[in-house]
Order: sequence, then structure tokens, then C-alpha cells
Amino acid sequence: MFEDLGKEMLTNVTKGYNCSLFAYGQTGSGKSYTIMGFGANKGIIPIMCEELFKTIDEMRKASKPDQEFQVSVSMMEIYNEQVRDLLNLNLQLRGGLKVRQHPTKGFYVESLTTHPVYTYGDIESRIAEGTRNRTMAATNLNATSSRAHTIVTIYVNQRGRNSAGEYTTKMASLNLVDLAGSERSDVSGTSGDRLKEGSIINQSLSTLGNVIKCLADINKGKQNILVPYRDSVLTKLLKNALGGNSKTAMIATISPADIHYEETLSTLRFANRAKNIKTKAVVNESSTDRLVRALREENDRLRQMLEKANGTPTNTGSDEEEMRRALEEQLKKNQKEMEQMNKSWQQRLQDVQVHNQRKLEMERKEELKKKTIPHLWNLHEDPALTGMIVHFAMDGKSRVGTKKVKIKPDIVLSGLSILPDHAVILKEGNVVTVVPSTGARVLVNGSEIKASKVLRHNDRVLFGHNHLYVLHNPQDLAKQLREGLLVEQPTYDTAQQEIAERMGLIGLTGNDGRNKTQDDLLLEEELIQILPHMNQANAISQELGRKVQFEIVLVAPQARGLKEGRTYVCVKMKNKSSGHEWVWSTSKFTNRMYLMQAMYQQYMEGQPDWDSTSKETDPFWEGSDTEVPIGTVHVYLQSLAYVIELDETLAITDFKGNEQGLLHVVLIPCDENGCETKDNFLENPQDLIGHELTFKIKILMVTTLPAKIVRCFCKYKFYLDEVPVVTEESYRVSQSSQAINHEKLLSFNPVTKQFLTYLINSAMIIEVWGKQEDWSSTMNTPPSTSSMISSARSSSSSVASLNGVIQDEELQTRSVQLAMYRRRAEQAEGKLQNIQSLIEVAAQQGITVVELAEIKKILGSGSGAAGKVRSSLSRKASTNSSDTRSAATVTSETCIVQ
Repeated sequence: MFEDLGKEMLTNVTKGYNCSLFAYGQTGSGKSYTIMGFGANKGIIPIMCEELFKTIDEMRKASKPDQEFQVSVSMMEIYNEQVRDLLNLNLQLRGGLKVRQHPTKGFYVESLTTHPVYTYGDIESRIAEGTRNRTMAATNLNATSSRAHTIVTIYVNQRGRNSAGEYTTKMASLNLVDLAGSERSDVSGTSGDRLKEGSIINQSLSTLGNVIKCLADINKGKQNILVPYRDSVLTKLLKNALGGNSKTAMIATISPADIHYEETLSTLRFANRAKNIKTKAVVNESSTDRLVRALREENDRLRQMLEKANGTPTNTGSDEEEMRRALEEQLKKNQKEMEQMNKSWQQRLQDVQVHNQRKLEMERKEELKKKTIPHLWNLHEDPALTGMIVHFAMDGKSRVGTKKVKIKPDIVLSGLSILPDHAVILKEGNVVTVVPSTGARVLVNGSEIKASKVLRHNDRVLFGHNHLYVLHNPQDLAKQLREGLLVEQPTYDTAQQEIAERMGLIGLTGNDGRNKTQDDLLLEEELIQILPHMNQANAISQELGRKVQFEIVLVAPQARGLKEGRTYVCVKMKNKSSGHEWVWSTSKFTNRMYLMQAMYQQYMEGQPDWDSTSKETDPFWEGSDTEVPIGTVHVYLQSLAYVIELDETLAITDFKGNEQGLLHVVLIPCDENGCETKDNFLENPQDLIGHELTFKIKILMVTTLPAKIVRCFCKYKFYLDEVPVVTEESYRVSQSSQAINHEKLLSFNPVTKQFLTYLINSAMIIEVWGKQEDWSSTMNTPPSTSSMISSARSSSSSVASLNGVIQDEELQTRSVQLAMYRRRAEQAEGKLQNIQSLIEVAAQQGITVVELAEIKKILGSGSGAAGKVRSSLSRKASTNSSDTRSAATVTSETCIVQ
């Protein structure tokens, strides 16, 4: 990537052009890895910075001695439309730094600090400092890398003489932007949710897409298009990069996974539009140099005036003396300003060098301490933010807590569930022990502890809900190596997996860890990702007084109407005082989670309006008009293959397999005119192939629903339907039942083998949805760990097996068989009655048993049987003088029997 993009950008920067490079794509597709890199694999920013100083050294050697280069760097973060200076934590204003607009500079961040740098090591140190500050902020529930934009800006000023021999400065800025994950900006990911979290929490990406679209349209020749730069902070600051004075490149990162097909396609469309944008970059000359030249010219003019005044005799004395003094004062002032302009950079650079030397000495001492003193280092879901925070366990007691106490603790933490006096780290010799305070949440290796616990090397310690650390004990490590023990460094994912295992969530996939399928691994991955967010949501709910609880639920494929497939992870939000429940997808919960974090951040910053949101924008609130899934009904269609009606009251089961009510469903065959009929029974379904099948689907009534459901409706698809059929909403008229009264006529002509197979082997899934009664936002305390686990475990009953569904299928199959037997019995009874009638007629006609046997033999002979019987009976009738009935009548009755 550096060969393709970086080299050309460096050349443009040294020529005095502004350049910008930003990466766009969904989370996990490689944006940060490409821009920043990880570990020994350097990204574009480190490589460009390193090459920049190599280029500067080469230009210094090749240029005149008076050629001067000035390089400075700034680093900021944009999260939830707020700007934070990552290189100056002391400057953290409420609501973030302000974005202003200058008549010539354009948009800029007020009070953003820029730090002079002299070597690549200086830039590397500054970026590491900014990354460490991001880690601390993210741990305290601010942005993570997938939700915030990081902008590193490198300013390069070149001072020297131009071709005319005049001093001039070329100024260039290099903007390197690591954008947030693009998948959260797509509102369609949360379709139907009035909050539109994706647009709110990451409004800047949505605006960026609109800006690029407008700029692409302008370049195609469209007129009167207003580019919405002002709609977000990101597009304000990148105005020049997107459509102004800059040479800009965009990197589009995509995922190779087929499940990310839509995201990949969206990213490629975005990149295709960006290709159509054209910017006009010019060489930037410093206004300071123009001012210096103007001052020099003014100084020369003032000297000439002074020389002229000194050489000219005058009688006015006082006026000329006054003018001379004014000229001399202005000359001194101009000279002082020029000296100050020249000195300021050198002085700032000296200050930075002193600061860097001190910092380097501190880092050297810290590295030496790490080799001998036990310490905790942080784990973070973003690998780039892992290992950035270190806390040493000094001899004696090290107190852990917040800074909201009279005596500042040795290890200061903040954020969710951190008490003022949270725990004590006790070091006695080489033994490190953690002692939690009463009511403090401390987990060691995934298990919550209530008493002191001795820590070993690589033990994982979680304080509260966000502060996850690993103990590094040099002496214990050496002992483990001598004993030949395998020392494997833990990661954030393995630590979260450990917590999930201790809670009983991992292992619900139906395997004991061996021979896991791809679906099992995907399920575990989703559980590990969503578990810490769910714990955070419950902690935020408790701290903000929102009386709701969140639980993990597993939705099996059978609950979605499938016999096989993946089990999905969802999150249930429950209001315990009203009993209302909602089941959210993980994407919706994650977006709501970011809004909860933003609300919590405002609460922690003491903003008076942190709770001023309306119900419609409260992430903890769902309205009564929100549709909630009640359960599903599996209607097996085998009866239609035998042209037999089905009239059943079937159980409505939720994702846990619990019965939520009953649904009365009727499938009844019809003739070609749509009239219901029960006389077309078939013993062999294959006889349907090539013929027409018409029937009605009736959904009549739903009964015994939970009392909180006041309205309900059904959705279903039949055979190849792509759009589900939705019934009208029914209102509860009594506590026991709600009438649906839905009817749909379907006709298939001709019936194919494929359709017949569908009828015999498949089921129609009817989803029952409802709306709950209106309620006020009353909240309750979050659930205990055991209640959250029990919810997931109860869900696992439908994950591990298909027993409930199979039983339901068997019952419906037996029902069809019973209907077939009933029809056969009715048919046999009709034949028996006809035979009895025939015998009575035969007795009246004087036909003997032997003659009946002969008639039966004739009927079984096949073609022409009816005619033979008719002629035989006619002859018999003509010879029987006592018969008062005509031969034609007897023949007619016999043919009817036939």
C-alpha cells in the first residue's frame, strides 16, 4: 500500500501540496491494520512518517544550508460528533472541542494542540501517547476503534529562498484518517426502529456518503447541488480533503466472507462514487512569509525615511523629532516581530526535545521495572489498544478505586461498577494477592471472587465491567518455565470466552469442545462478543436508575420455521414492573448499547441534560406500538396431499419452546369455483400430479395469549412466496380469545412433483406477532447472573434437539392418518350400503347368489363389463314374468352399484 499510495503522497507533501488518505470499510476488514498497522507490521502512517524524515534529511544535504524544515503533529478523535484531543488529556471540554470556521483556513478545531517533532521517533512517541489516551477513554466507556474516527495530521513547513532569492515557506498538511466501521452507518440494519441508531451514533459516516455522492454528481455536470459539509464534524474537517485544496486517496477495505456480501457491495459502491470526485490542489505558501517580506519592505522604507529626515535641516524641530521617534519605534517593533517569528519554532523544538528526553528516560525506567516488578497490563477488544496501560504492584498495599475520594488510590480506575474503594493489590515478596472490597465486582480467571485470591502469572483480573487486566509476575514466570509449564499469553477473546464458560453460556452449543461444527464456532464467537456488552448494559441500567434487564437468548432454527440451520444470538430486554419483553437482534442491541454509553458518558461528565431525552430517543425504552414476536405455529401440509381437510387448534411456541397460546387453523380443499368440498379423498397422493388442487387457508382465532398482548396478527409464507402474507390486526375482546378471521384461496394447476413433495414433507410456518399494552417507563434492577444464565439455558433446550418440533410433527402426521382412516371407513360404509341395496334388488329380481358371482366375475373382466352386465340382467328380467319392474330400471341400479 505504501508503494502504491504513500510514495506519491510524500512527493506531493514535499512540493507543498495538502494530501489526505482515509480508509473506509466495515469493522474488521482491515482499516486500522492498513493505516496504523499492528506490532512489527507497520501501517501506512508509521512508514510514511519514517520515510518523511529520510526524505527531509536527503533534501537538507542536497539543499543550501539555510534550507529549514519544520514538522509538527496533531492527533484527535471524533466520537458521537464530539472532538477529543488525544495528545492533551488536560484539555477535555464538556461536549468536546469546538469546530470553528476561518475565512481563509476553513474549518479547524479550536485549541487543538500541535506538537513539533524532530525525528520519526518523536512522531512514533506521540502516536503511542495518543493511542494510550484512547485506551483509557475506551475503557471508561468512550469510543472504541470501531465506533470513532481517528485523524492524525502531520504539518510540514519548508523555509528557504525561492528562485527570486526571496525567503518563502511551503506549507503542507498530511491528513491520515482511520474511519469508524461503515456497517453501523446503514440505517437498514435497524429497519423498523424509529431511533435509527446507525444514523445517530455515527452520523458522520452517513453524511460522508452524502457528501461524496453530491461531489460525484457535481463532477458529472449536475447543477445547483448543495454539498452538506456542515451536517457532521467529520465532513467539516475534511472539507478540503474531499472537495478542495488537497490530493486525496481513499482505501476501501472489504471482507472476504460471504455473510458480509451486502457490506462489501455497499463499500464498493461507495468507492466507485469516490472515484468520480476531482479536487484542485495548489502549492501552499505561508502567509507568515508574506508578512515577513512586507515587514522587511516596510523596514527599508522606514530607514529611507529616517535617513532622509536625518539629512534634511528643518525649523519645525518638535514635529520632525516626533515623527523620527515613531519611525524608530515601528522599526524596532517590526524587527522584534521578525525575530520572534524566527525564534518561536526553535524554542518550541528545544522544549519538545527536553520533554522527549524526560519521557524517554521515564519509559526506560518503566521497562526496567517491568522485568523485576509484578504488574498488571490491560486487555482490550481492539488489539491496538492492548498493553497500553500498566499498573505496578509495589511492596505492601496498592489501593484500587476512583479518584472521588480524599486520599487518591494508587491505581485509579473509572467507569462502570468501579467503587471509590474497589480492591487492594497486596504484594508480599513475590506473592501478589487481590482483595475485593465489600460489594465490589472482581473476577479472576472468569469467576467472581468475594474473598482474597492469590494471583499467578498470566491470571486475568476484571475490575467492574470494563477494566480487564493480566498479571505479569517475572519471578512466577521464571518458576513456570523451570517447571516446564506452557506459558501462553492470554488475549481479550480468550478472556471473554473464559467468562462465558464460567457463566455456563459456552457449552450450550451441544458439544463438549471436541469436533465442533462451524455453526457451533460461530455461535460461540457471537456469545463472546455480545456478553461484555450485555453486562455493560445491565450495569448502565442500574447506575442510571433504568429498571430494565437484559438477557441473552438463543433462537434455534426450529423457532424460525427451519428444520436445520444456525442458532442465532439475540438479547431480550424486560421491564420487570410491567412484565413487557422485547427481543432484539444483536445489531439492534449493539447500536442501542452505543447510545447507552453516550448517555452514561454525559452522566459521568455531569451534563445537566443527560436525561433530557424523550421516550422516542431513550435507548432503554420501547413503545407499545413496537411489534413483538409471540411465537410460531408449524402447520404440516400432508393432509392436502390426500385432499383431506385439516381443522386443528395448534400450540404457539416461543423461541424457548414454551407454549404462549393456541391458534385455530383450517386447511380445506375446494372445487374449481372455490366452494369447499370433502368428497375428493385420494388414497395415493401421486394421483394429484398433473391435476388441479384448490384449497383455502383459514386462520380463525388465537386463544390464551399472555394478558399483556392487546393486539395480534399473523405472518406466513406458502411454498415459493417471497413476501409474507400478513393478516389484519385483531384487538383483544376478552381475556381468552382474539378473532383473526383470515381466509385465503390458493390454486395450483397443475400439481407438480416438486409441489407434491413440499406438501408431503414440509410445514407452513405461521408467525404470531403482537403489540403490548401501553406502559410508562418504570424500571427495575438488573438481573442476577443466574437469571441471565437460566434464560440462555432455557433457550438451549431448543438448540440441543428437535424433540418439541418432532412431537408436534408426529401429532399432525397422526392426525392426517386418522383423517385418512376416517375417510376410508366412510367410503367402506358407503360401499356396504350399496352392496346391501344391490342384494335387495337382486332378491326382488330373483337373482341367485351364483348369478351375483357371475356378475362380479364379469365386472372384474375390465373393458365392456358394464354392457355385459346390462345385457345379462335384461335377459333375466325378460324371462321373469313375476318381475313388475323393467329391465332398464334394474340395469340402471346395477350400473350405479358398479
